[in-house]
Amino acid sequence: MKPLRPLLSIAIGCALAAAAHADDASPTLKKIRDTGIVTLGVRESSVPFSYYDQQQRTIGYSQDIALKIVDEIKKELKRPNLTVREIPITSQNRIPLVQNGTVDLECGSTTHTKERANQVSFSNSFFQYGMRLIVKKSSGVKDFPDLAGKTVATTAGTTEERLLRQWNAEKGMSMQIISAKDHADAFLNVKSGRAVAFFMDEPLLYGAKAKEANPGDYVITGNSPVSETYGCMLRKDDAGFKQLADRVIAQMQRSGEAEALYVKWFNRPIPPKGVNLDYPLSADMKKLFANPNDKALD
Repeated sequence: MKPLRPLLSIAIGCALAAAAHADDASPTLKKIRDTGIVTLGVRESSVPFSYYDQQQRTIGYSQDIALKIVDEIKKELKRPNLTVREIPITSQNRIPLVQNGTVDLECGSTTHTKERANQVSFSNSFFQYGMRLIVKKSSGVKDFPDLAGKTVATTAGTTEERLLRQWNAEKGMSMQIISAKDHADAFLNVKSGRAVAFFMDEPLLYGAKAKEANPGDYVITGNSPVSETYGCMLRKDDAGFKQLADRVIAQMQRSGEAEALYVKWFNRPIPPKGVNLDYPLSADMKKLFANPNDKALD
């Protein structure tokens, strides 16, 4: 049996060398290997992307993608027992928490814009969408010009907040803008009558509507002014970690796994109330799945 010992030592040495090589290309992977912890930024109410279920566990379309990336990290580092830590984030603090190293990976509902790409890196896109309004059926609001002179809610720190303020300045729409702390709080302004509309990413509006006791009281309306994409956020200048995340997302999209995941979260009953969002897969999403990329659309 003695001759096996050198071979075993060589095998162990090769495994350690492979993990070390992965570290060389990625400060984030080195940090994860050294600490034994990978930290995910998660959202509390971004249905159906990243949100808490009734047991306060994070679930959703984006969360499932994040966990697939975590599985790949474990394989890359040969550390199957890595601890996964979750930190709740908001639209306001998500970028700083990635920048300062508190969060290693954020897969939620963060729009990939050129401006944000100056601060953080984005993985391949995993969702493409438009922006619309949710209003009470009785509001009379049909499209964006109807918002002139009215109170409109959105979520602070989002692309929608920037667009509303831009339209107010450039088009003289005289809107009163409420910048809420999160999506749930923004929609609450519509439900209470304080705002006539909540302006946000279309899929998030479907999620907000689905959570209501009487979803038929609300309508999602308006012609989307832009098309944008979600990607996972990671620290800037970490090519090795970005390559790993991109590889996972591209494999999911090309294999059909991403489309199956879409059906699970957008075309089937989901927690907490078993509501089906009935949000069809768009032509843009089909193109994205066929041609994985990390392009910002703004």
